[in-house]
Amino acid sequence: MSNPFLHTSALPYQLPPFEQITPEDFLPAFKSGFEEHLMEIDAITANSDAPDFENTIAAMERAGQTLARTANVFFTFTAADATEQIQAIQQEAGPQLAEHEDSIYLNKALFQRVSGVSTDGLDAESARLVSEYRRSFIRAGARLDDEGQAKMRKLNARLSVLGTEYAQKLLKDTNESALLVTDAADLDGLSDDDVAAAAAAAAEAGQEGYLLSLVLPTSQPALASLTNRETRRRLLEASLNRGFRNNGENTLGLAAEMAALRAERAELLGFANHAEFATDNQTAPSLEAIHAMLGKLAAPAVRNAQAEAELLREAAARDGVEDLQAWDWSYYSEQVRREKFSVDRAALRPYFELERVLKDGIFYAANRLYGVTFTERTDLAGYHPDVRVWEVTNEDGSGLGLFLGDYYTRDTKAGGAWMNSLVHQSSLLGTASVVINNLNIAKPAAGEPTLLSFDEVVTAFHEFGHALHGLFSDVTYPQFSGTAVPRDFVEYPSQVNEMWMLWPEVVANFAKHYATGEPLPQDAVDRIEAASTWGEGFGTTEYLGATLLDLAWHELATGETVQDPEAFEAEALERAGVALALVPPRYRSGYFKHIFAGGYAAAYYAYIWSEVLDADTVEWFRENGGLTRENGDRFRRELLSRGNSIDPLQAFRNFRGRDAAIEPLLHRRGLA
Repeated sequence: MSNPFLHTSALPYQLPPFEQITPEDFLPAFKSGFEEHLMEIDAITANSDAPDFENTIAAMERAGQTLARTANVFFTFTAADATEQIQAIQQEAGPQLAEHEDSIYLNKALFQRVSGVSTDGLDAESARLVSEYRRSFIRAGARLDDEGQAKMRKLNARLSVLGTEYAQKLLKDTNESALLVTDAADLDGLSDDDVAAAAAAAAEAGQEGYLLSLVLPTSQPALASLTNRETRRRLLEASLNRGFRNNGENTLGLAAEMAALRAERAELLGFANHAEFATDNQTAPSLEAIHAMLGKLAAPAVRNAQAEAELLREAAARDGVEDLQAWDWSYYSEQVRREKFSVDRAALRPYFELERVLKDGIFYAANRLYGVTFTERTDLAGYHPDVRVWEVTNEDGSGLGLFLGDYYTRDTKAGGAWMNSLVHQSSLLGTASVVINNLNIAKPAAGEPTLLSFDEVVTAFHEFGHALHGLFSDVTYPQFSGTAVPRDFVEYPSQVNEMWMLWPEVVANFAKHYATGEPLPQDAVDRIEAASTWGEGFGTTEYLGATLLDLAWHELATGETVQDPEAFEAEALERAGVALALVPPRYRSGYFKHIFAGGYAAAYYAYIWSEVLDADTVEWFRENGGLTRENGDRFRRELLSRGNSIDPLQAFRNFRGRDAAIEPLLHRRGLA
């Protein structure tokens, strides 16, 4: 059979033909994709006609389709189903991809043509594309001399290797760090379905007992429920020590080398450090502006966390615990939440069954706001048996794209939750969106319902906000499609979508007891909302810890090396004023995948920067009637559909009517 990547898929919306794809297809497809793309680029540079938009910029947008098809599918596998065979291919393909990208963006003849394209007479989106291409070439090093470009290629190749190695070591160490509990009594406090899922996980791993798998962030969901203090300690320490252990999977040396190489690359491009380089391509006006905002938040967040800690100590003392520790925080925080606000999050789980959350919550809200419907396509296969496929249609019946959901955790899947695209919408290419949401929910025992925690429901709504950003894309050029916006803007639409989880009509429609069908009482929803600022001291402080740690790694100057990453981390947190023993950062250097094996290097601040826009937008929805088609259509038209085809902050102004105000964020986080 021919390689399935070498031609456009005949499936609806060009969904990749996963039933035909094998791991053996990837390397040959990459090879063909590289060759085809370079031939297309050579044809552009060899064109004797003067460079113009059509023969240079649009031609580049049309080029490289085989490579794009292959890469989109391959990186879906490396994140969601990274078998040993896929990991081996990644080690080989990663450097090849870095080298190929350099061959495009360090091509001086191509850059000369791009620089020669006039924007006179072009529509706004096309003119913006010319500008963005020029910026991308310059940021990649197109202006460097031959010696500088040779150095750039070497740095990029090494960083590609290190990023792959970091991700693979972290995946292995996270699996190996899962906590094995032999006595069911030590899991007291967990729900029956959680215990059953832990037993199933242990059996699948070939172990006797109960296996508590680790999620990517520091704080583990089970910490809020486990009554056994020793089990809590073991679980948190297992989480905190990932990447730090001397077990062959230590990631700290990789992190230090990556930070040093990024600093060297930034200097080569004329920046003081990698953080300045990264910020130069974001909506934030400067690195100084980012620090100023974070500085305003740090002190009140820490004060709130310390005030919360006093209440936790009182609760712990009633259990005879006199030395409150980090592994006690979530447990006693939930006790205080129950006492102060009569909210028991663990008791909410029976009301959050996955199927209802999806169909009667997430899809329902999208239908009410945007008029879209979701039809499951059991005739279409995903890349794993757990993956489900839905066709998305507009109110008039026209097809919008496909949505894939991959909700369960597995050993071959990275931690956390994310959205990615298999096909990008583009009127130039005639393509619609095919997007994926990934979560890491523990798979229940056979025949048991999938019950979600409160935070998992929030995450599901959040990631679906990214999916809508991709699905609603209505741009000409693939470069601008969907979520291809600056990193510190991309989280904004997804954070806005979280608001609908507890919106009265939505929560009443999906939050029903899985066994009895009884709706979650409205007074319970009211109490949840009343308690919304409880724990924000902890949440904001742990987030800022990770954010400021990210910046510390990426504000290193060329020649500054970190010999002791653990000491560097401690000093950075202390210097930033967020070093609380009771509140570890959301991610430590050993498992900070966002910045060492993802796209958030020097950009983890993006979540709270985007939240300024998000909180202000939520206020707009509330002021204008909330869950209405008129409001949804406005948000879709002015913002979700625009991708990066216009300046993202201008898109926000077009929607909101002004620049964002920070006050709604301060009130939301209890920092006003």
